[in-house]
Amino acid sequence: MNVAPSPDTLSRSAGLIEIEHSLGAHNYKPLDVVLTRGERVWVWDVDGNRYLDCLSAYSAVNQGHCHPKILAAMVEQAGKLTLTSRAFRNDQLALFYEELAALTNSHKILPMNSGAEAVESAIKAVRKWGYEVKGVPEGQAEIVVCSDNFHGRTIGIVGFSTDPDARGGFGPFTPGFRVVPFGDAEAFHAAITPNTVGFLVEPIQGEAGVIIPPPGYFRRVRELCTAHNVTLILDEIQTGLGRTGRLLAEEHEGIEADVTLIGKALSGGFYPVSAVLSNTEVLGVLKPGQHGSTFGGNPLACAVARAALKVLVEEGMIGNSAELGAYFKRELEGMKSGAVREVRGRGLMLAVELHPEAGGARRFCEALRAQGILAKDTHGHTIRIAPPLVITREEVDWALERIAPVLAG
Repeated sequence: MNVAPSPDTLSRSAGLIEIEHSLGAHNYKPLDVVLTRGERVWVWDVDGNRYLDCLSAYSAVNQGHCHPKILAAMVEQAGKLTLTSRAFRNDQLALFYEELAALTNSHKILPMNSGAEAVESAIKAVRKWGYEVKGVPEGQAEIVVCSDNFHGRTIGIVGFSTDPDARGGFGPFTPGFRVVPFGDAEAFHAAITPNTVGFLVEPIQGEAGVIIPPPGYFRRVRELCTAHNVTLILDEIQTGLGRTGRLLAEEHEGIEADVTLIGKALSGGFYPVSAVLSNTEVLGVLKPGQHGSTFGGNPLACAVARAALKVLVEEGMIGNSAELGAYFKRELEGMKSGAVREVRGRGLMLAVELHPEAGGARRFCEALRAQGILAKDTHGHTIRIAPPLVITREEVDWALERIAPVLAG
């Protein structure tokens, strides 16, 4: 039950927001809630109010907030050894490789920190593979990407974004990218040239509003990549590690990428950890000194990631995502609301798209916050709903009871 804040705690919340606004860069527009504690699917603000987290830090806390087993692994490792750089070996990296490779059927692994670093690393490796293995003339490698993509915010990545807010004012940009519509396999086919070395794509476009491609799209893409010797690079940083009801979203169409990018939930939200997973041919082109990261593969990151992967599998979170995601989606679809245009989703990666005349998703997210639910608006008219994978049926029902009147109103 929500607790009405006192004037004193209200002033504390307002004061923190004012400091953040005056001293921080205004590159985010968060809801005005100041969080101080989290446990499983719940978070509390400085005023004592409890909320159901329906964003999961963009899928970084799939395992729930402050999972005790991941916390224990982090504390134990932090008391022994945190960082060596890759100038020396550590006793956690090989075990991380072994366990992650067995889980994902990977041949080679490149550990990094953020999702954007994983994307940049893949671009570098695939370009180098194109020159050294495929035989593309030096400096002419091309990578095909999709419109409305979101792969991060580095200068290299925003150069092939089609979002004016992400791209505008940051040029000049790195060349070598072709943009095609998402979900149109024949448009991808038409974009392939002898210099095409990769196709970088999200299995589901999360930031664009949980956009799911038509059935068979990725099977056809896989066929085209194989036929034209193009590496299929799947950005599973948000969709991976159970979010869509499978370990990796590629499993929904029974395909395998040549390069898979994971991050976010790889650490359960405790620490920045990402990885590039690949066949030996692609990552095998990297030689000492050609790519690296001081923090990538550090022992603390590896210990945390090992624990995060273990609880994800052993505690049945992937199956829970599939089961309760289907239930959540079905119940949302059944709600009577003139404001709702469409409900989309797979597993616990859900979205409610509103009609433009509904007045925008932001006001609905503000109303949900007043009901004790934290969700995120995206692209103006879409509400993203993505709770931690540890959510229970009772908690889903609790959320549905509060979402219904907001959508109806």
